[in-house]
Amino acid sequence: MTTDLALVLALLGAAIVMFVANRPRMDAVAVIMMVALPFTGVLTVSEALSGLSDPNVVLIAALFIIGEGLVRTGIAQRLGERIVARAGGNEARLIVLLMVTVGLVGSVMSSTGVVALFIPVVLRVARSADLAPGRLMMPLSVAGLISGMMTLVATPPNLIVHSELLRQGFEGFGFFAITPFGVPLLVLAIVYMLFARRLLPGKPKKAGGAVRPHLSDWVEEYGLAGREGRLRIEPGSSLIGHRLKDLNLRSTSGVNVIAIERGRGFARHLIRPLAQTQLHEGDILFLDVFVPTIDIDDVCRRFGLARLPLSGAYFTDRSQEIGMAEMMVPVESSLIGRTVVEARFRSETDLAVVGLKRGRKAVTTSILDEPLKLGDTLLVFGPWRAIRALQAEGSDTIALNLPAELDDALPAPGRAPYALAALALLVGLMVSGVVPNVQAALIACLVMGLFGCVDMTSAYRSIHWQSLVLIVGMLPFSLALQKTGGVDLAADALLSVVGDAGPRAVLVGIFIVTAAFSLFISNTATAVLMAPVAVAVAVELHASPYPFAMTVALAASSAFMTPVSSPVNTLVIGPGDYTFMDFVRVGVPFAAISLVATVTLVPWLSPF
Repeated sequence: MTTDLALVLALLGAAIVMFVANRPRMDAVAVIMMVALPFTGVLTVSEALSGLSDPNVVLIAALFIIGEGLVRTGIAQRLGERIVARAGGNEARLIVLLMVTVGLVGSVMSSTGVVALFIPVVLRVARSADLAPGRLMMPLSVAGLISGMMTLVATPPNLIVHSELLRQGFEGFGFFAITPFGVPLLVLAIVYMLFARRLLPGKPKKAGGAVRPHLSDWVEEYGLAGREGRLRIEPGSSLIGHRLKDLNLRSTSGVNVIAIERGRGFARHLIRPLAQTQLHEGDILFLDVFVPTIDIDDVCRRFGLARLPLSGAYFTDRSQEIGMAEMMVPVESSLIGRTVVEARFRSETDLAVVGLKRGRKAVTTSILDEPLKLGDTLLVFGPWRAIRALQAEGSDTIALNLPAELDDALPAPGRAPYALAALALLVGLMVSGVVPNVQAALIACLVMGLFGCVDMTSAYRSIHWQSLVLIVGMLPFSLALQKTGGVDLAADALLSVVGDAGPRAVLVGIFIVTAAFSLFISNTATAVLMAPVAVAVAVELHASPYPFAMTVALAASSAFMTPVSSPVNTLVIGPGDYTFMDFVRVGVPFAAISLVATVTLVPWLSPF
């Protein structure tokens, strides 16, 4: 062993110790290594900083932005909640649908991002089904990790291994090269979790005292249940082609149109019901029936409408796009002494007043004709954008309460078709190879920005900078180990242990070493270290590098065994109420299953 190699290994050992101790943070450790490596004389400063110019770093950052676009436009939430809701209260069916959905969504966005996205969804489902969150959070994290095995861009370790193949002069992985391995592993994971769930915490948590109200609380408090109506304009309806101001439904029929849904599928969006809004066939009207004697069925017959079912009291099932807030009438407000209609509150704020409270008592008479007084509390209903604007303006009203559902509101509703188009463009460009992957991702980001799926603030905020700095800081180790002979030394050591047993045994060794590293350091850093070793082993054996590189990619995403192996696991510790041993008890057996599946599938689908 040379002095240079000893210095590089000493730095690598120090980095691993700091990773294990989590002192300092992983990204800080990576910066320390970038600063320290040039002092060894093995790398120049430019080489130590070469990770900053690596195209895969830019690609990973772009994928974070694309994932943010899917979140902001509601695609991921809508898909997840729709499929998860179909499971009802059946725990086994819920686990199957949840893991399949996470695997699919995670194939085009980061594993960490998809798990963070689904945690509030799973918590809501667990509450409604009276299940312990711990019974669902571990399946969520396992599916999140395996989603990284679905496509090339699903997780950073895949891109790191791909980049190493290119650096060594080989062709990289195709976009779907890893998919034939990920799909069987996802199936195995689903079957395994249906049995292993019995090892997880099984008692639902008792609900604590929530500080912020929920929309359902206000529906009960203001007596809104039964006042809602969701009606579709049928062919031949007398409303088609008319403007809302011409119909005057509020005076003639005792109903108030508070939102209009237009379009279908992911193109569905809610529009403001302005006086000039022209109604179309197929439009769905959200109505507040504020006169108790009005018969909705009679309204349907008169105007040619079809009554649609509602799954949430007073449109609470639409809480990602529209919601409510309590606003108080303060001193010197221009609303005092005027009715809501006289003040043109709807026209000025885009919000409908659906409830009124004086003191602690809700007013049950027609609130639209009630002169407002100092201290009155208005319950307003409408798009979250308008609620935030009214909260910020604060001259005529003061925000008293904002509901918990505000946290799940969509920042870019109605932009889902554009986000889907950008995603389809990304996949098409990557699969066709017309442009490099990083350029395809940047084009998709620009398309999302052009159509308002993301803005600059949300784009920068969506990037997980800690992960990027970690990759940038650890990439120079790969170069340093190659220049000092460390990669060849590791390859020789591995071959001396298992080489005589054949290439399949070497795959077992690579998988075990990669998985073992992932017990202590992140799977991203593990991939940086093990990818060059796998390629060097293939060269020594005069074999194809692809089965060995693929084994590293699969093993790096098989970080099931501890809560610190991957951010995906760390995210679910709190919501699932897990201990360290929960991951060991469930993760170690499945890591063994993944090992057997990998060394069986890889030589078969990617021959030596």
